[in-house]
Amino acid sequence: MKEVYIHRKIEETILEAYKYFSVISVTGPRQSGKSTLIRHLFPQYAMYSMKDLHVRQFAENDPVAFLSQHPEGMFIDEVQKVPVLLEYIQGIVDKNPEKRFFLSGSSNFELMKGIVESLPGRAGVYELLPMSFDELTESLKEKDTDQLMFGGFYPAIWAGKNKASLFYPSYVKTYLEKDVRDLLNVQDLMKFLKFMKLCAARVGSLFNASEIGCELGADSKTVSRWLDVLQTSYIITLLPPYYENISKRLVKSPKLYFTDPGLACYLLDIESSKQLSRDKMRGNIFENMLVMEVVKHRFNRGREGGVFFYRDSNQNEVDIILKQEGEITAMEVKSAMTYDPSFESSLKSLPAWVGTPVKEKAVIYNGDFQNEAGVVKIVNFRSMNHLLPIIDNE
Repeated sequence: MKEVYIHRKIEETILEAYKYFSVISVTGPRQSGKSTLIRHLFPQYAMYSMKDLHVRQFAENDPVAFLSQHPEGMFIDEVQKVPVLLEYIQGIVDKNPEKRFFLSGSSNFELMKGIVESLPGRAGVYELLPMSFDELTESLKEKDTDQLMFGGFYPAIWAGKNKASLFYPSYVKTYLEKDVRDLLNVQDLMKFLKFMKLCAARVGSLFNASEIGCELGADSKTVSRWLDVLQTSYIITLLPPYYENISKRLVKSPKLYFTDPGLACYLLDIESSKQLSRDKMRGNIFENMLVMEVVKHRFNRGREGGVFFYRDSNQNEVDIILKQEGEITAMEVKSAMTYDPSFESSLKSLPAWVGTPVKEKAVIYNGDFQNEAGVVKIVNFRSMNHLLPIIDNE
């Protein structure tokens, strides 16, 4: 079967960076398409994977010889497994800025630490998450909402090379046996799996280490360390609260989301889209999907941060605050198919709460009725991307 390549929105960002950086680094979760992306954009460069034991031994034993194999440069996958390579790459590109190295890895902490220490100012660093709505376009229409959430957004599923019921069990098993062991040396993998499941049960909720620790039978320090690993390996995303220039009492804890809703469904023991349609966590999973869509919008354009939620001590809340170029776009997320005017109440009050002009206000929901003429726009979630501000990479 011919391999299907789905074009990624981050391609334009990386091609622009290629003009200015000798080193391009792409991090992201396992199976997000990092290697496929780099091979597609730069097929003229030889690829080497540090997962290959023989290749890794060569790179470790004689890094200069390894890096000198190709005068034009090379692509090194999972480079964080041989961090000494980054130090030698620095010397090579300093002497020959025209030479190019492409680096990828699924461990953000280790790779970023190496780049910061060895390649400051020499590397363009980008994060590739699973597929976004605007990468799937017409394909989105082929699935209903519950199928979208249950199936998730990993490229292998959308390219027809795997299906959710097989992909996610294998994904978690590989993650536990390789990434978790490497990063934490955890002996009790079942306890770590329970920790992941407890996190999945808190999708869209404020993160509370003590609460999870009580259920897990672990201290908050262990919980925080394990949480760092889930973030480092792109399993979860913590959404920070928005509190800039505000004097009133606000929530300071982040909200927890999974990088992919299909993975969250698997960890919640949801076995089909039909089961998801009646599950008590459906609204949380829907919110998860849309929050990550906004995060992907930023990452695909080479930007970090800028995505928040609002909640104060009076329980006033807005699900998504996107701050871009000093302007706020506020979005309230509802999984309902029937629109209710009450959905708009928090958005209408938000300017008074934050004391900052809000450029755009919108309710993103699961229904067909849409109206973009009012003060608060009403938008079906499949059309939400045209609400997201265009980022000009000057």
